[in-house]
Formats: sequence, C-alpha cells, structure tokens
Amino acid sequence: MTALLEARSLSFVIGGATLVDAIDLRIEPGEMVAIVGPNGAGKSTLLRMLSGDLRPTRGEILLKQREIASYPPGLLAQHRTMLSQHVSVTFPFTVEEIVAMGAGESSFAAARPLVEGALQEVGLNDFRHRKLPTLSGGEQQRAHLARVLVQLACGEAVHGPGLLLLDEPTSSLDMRHQLDLVETARSRARGGTAVLAILHDLNLAMRFADRVVLLHRGALAADGSPRETIAADMIRRVFEVDATIHFTESGVPFLLPQTMQRLGTDQTPSD
Repeated sequence: MTALLEARSLSFVIGGATLVDAIDLRIEPGEMVAIVGPNGAGKSTLLRMLSGDLRPTRGEILLKQREIASYPPGLLAQHRTMLSQHVSVTFPFTVEEIVAMGAGESSFAAARPLVEGALQEVGLNDFRHRKLPTLSGGEQQRAHLARVLVQLACGEAVHGPGLLLLDEPTSSLDMRHQLDLVETARSRARGGTAVLAILHDLNLAMRFADRVVLLHRGALAADGSPRETIAADMIRRVFEVDATIHFTESGVPFLLPQTMQRLGTDQTPSD
C-alpha cells in the first residue's frame, strides 16, 4: 500500500542541538499511530515537521507522494489537519463560529451539516452559542477538535482520505472524553484517514494505536505494535522506570502506576 505520509531521514538541528535525528516513518491510510516518549524526546518537533509547519534541517517529507513543502497553505489545509495542544482564542467567538472556521472558504450554509455533526460528536451541541473563552479548558479543546473535524471532512470530500495530526489531544480532557476522542479518531481511521497523535499516557496510547512510535533523545527507539513496543526493558531504558507489563484478556498491554518504581530507588511499590 502506498504511504499517505512518509518521512525519510528526518532531522532537525538548532543551536548545535539535534532535536530530531534521522527518523524514517511511514503512515498508511487508515492507520492510527501514537508518538510517545519522555519529555524532550523530540515528539512535538517531529509532529510540527510532519504537519509542514516546521522545515526539517535534513531529510524529506512526502504527503500523498508529494513533497509537503511544495503544497500552498490553502491546499495543504485540505490534505492534512492538526489539533495543537494549546490554541489561544481571546476574541469572543461563539463555539459554533469556531467550529465553522474549519470549513475555510465554504459558506456557512454549505458547511452547516458538518458543523452540526461535529458539535454533536464532541458533545457541545448545547454550547453552540456560548462564547469560547467562557468555557473550561476541556470544553474549549473539544470545540477545537470539532473545528478540525469539519476541516478534515471538507478536505476529504474533495481529495479523499487525509491526515489527522493530534498534539496531546487529551491533556485537558476527563476520562470519559478521552475515550470519546479515541473512538472519534478510530471512526475516521475506518474511513481511511491516517491518524497520528502525541500521547503522554502510555495506557491510552496502547488503547488508541495500531502502532506506537517511541522516541528517545530525538531518535527512533522503537516502532511497532503496542505489545512489541511497550516492553519492560524499553520502559526501563527510555523512561528510567521499572514497571510490570500486564495484559487484558484480548492481549492489550497496560501499566499500573502502583507497580512502577523509578530507577535509583530501593523502595518497594505498595499494593
């Protein structure tokens, strides 16, 4: 299958520091991929390069077999969407107005069915006339997710399956809405969208992803299924934590914080 997104020998160097070091990555249509790693591993820098927002120092990025830097901004927005971790909006737009911005130059009348569907999907239908700055952080994040879903739908209606990038999308969400986001991403993947997300919660990453990409000091430490990637020896080497890996009845790995112990301590985790 032809990769929807491909990175070849991708590197980013600034001020003599290598933030991302020679990473190769392929993402197929319909795949859900999680990027994980400790603080400073290069996750956000990698995602910004894959979005086309940051030009790599070395290497190339192909989006649908075309160099991503060659896309005009308007066309790029129709092929890939990105939900940033922090989006600051101080002007008192309503939730509905924010979500409708995802339709770009389309008229509101044309975009209305998509806006209605996105509001319903993120559970903000009753908040449509609220001013965005009056919402909680989690509610604002869900509004921006709805905006991105509208943008994705508009682009895919013209160009076919696209790329959905998520930068720590669950950072402000409660458990219920974290699971809702996972299911939203999964539904898009079933339609052929390639989904790539930075996640700090390894348990959520293992539930979310078909593949887990693990970064360590800017380099690719592992790339494979959750069961292949989230192993005790890898957790110890990359995160400097001793942890016992457990498995659900269906074989999905998970971690219990109560069994974790940072390296260099002799404390026994309590039951």
